[in-house]
Amino acid sequence: MKAAILFETGQPLKIVDGIALPELTTGQVQVKILYSGLCHSQLMEVSGGRGEDKYLPHLLGHEGVGIVESVGEGVSKVQPGDKVVIGWLKGDGLDAPGGKYPHDGYLINSGSATTLSEKSIVAENRVVKLPADFPEKIAILFGCALPTGMGIVFNELKPEPEKHIAIFGMGGIGMSALLAAKLFSPTKLIAVDVSPQKLEIAKQLGATHTIDASSCDPVSEIIKLTNNVGVDYSIEAGGTTRTIEQAFESVKDNGGQCIFASHPRAEEKIALEPHAFHRGKSIRGSWGGGSKPDVDIPKFIKLYQNNEVDLEALLSRVYRLDEVNEALEDLKNKKIIRAVIEIAS
Repeated sequence: MKAAILFETGQPLKIVDGIALPELTTGQVQVKILYSGLCHSQLMEVSGGRGEDKYLPHLLGHEGVGIVESVGEGVSKVQPGDKVVIGWLKGDGLDAPGGKYPHDGYLINSGSATTLSEKSIVAENRVVKLPADFPEKIAILFGCALPTGMGIVFNELKPEPEKHIAIFGMGGIGMSALLAAKLFSPTKLIAVDVSPQKLEIAKQLGATHTIDASSCDPVSEIIKLTNNVGVDYSIEAGGTTRTIEQAFESVKDNGGQCIFASHPRAEEKIALEPHAFHRGKSIRGSWGGGSKPDVDIPKFIKLYQNNEVDLEALLSRVYRLDEVNEALEDLKNKKIIRAVIEIAS
């Protein structure tokens, strides 16, 4: 098979062909990858932002869609021919390691869910079966962006209607959160980003107000929009310590809640006003939106099939596998919301 491999952090991925596939072991599923997504996590891995990488060289990518080719011993959740979404969150089924791929005298490592390769060996509990006619490009969003973004709203915030909600960062997770938040009928749904293009899309998807954080202080603007009170809820998906701090600062005293999904570089710290906690503000991180893939993904699929959420707007340019470094650069420079990497047609 052909795959994008990370050999050294801080360096571009290398496209390597002729990689052998090992025999499947208990709990593993071999998938022919059709499309993969890219998100901030891959940027962090490639740049070394998560700290020392002990598994080099390795595959990467944790959201994708493909067709099951074969299954290992003990696998009952899927069978050859099934269309599946691959994601990083653990669901039902056996937990198994990813494949170790021999090539030119060394082993290429892999996590339990990787997608930037023509074929991938993943754990049974990292796949969810899709309807046979479900559009593949849309399906990649169910691997990470939607379970995290929509999951934050449905599973963790559970906002009351007619409240004020601010969302920082209009990437795949932020846009997914916005789509979910809109369903709870907020009085004000405020989108914050530094990209005018993304803010325009957010407005089309239901944001009542947009704030360009590159030209103003978003916290001050949010306070003004809420009669000097602050929002009831904020969701942060901007990827920086400052956006986490701003999301927290923007919520009201006496019950304001902030949830952040992003993970800045390993060495960075957030700074929050201690007295704000005494005044009744709260903040917590989210692990994948608290989603249970086998329960939540079917729910999100129905929302799409019932035309309650517009997911096409979340997808940006389609790249070939050998253009993956260009896609990562575009993601880094905030030119796109979610890249689509076409692996096989």
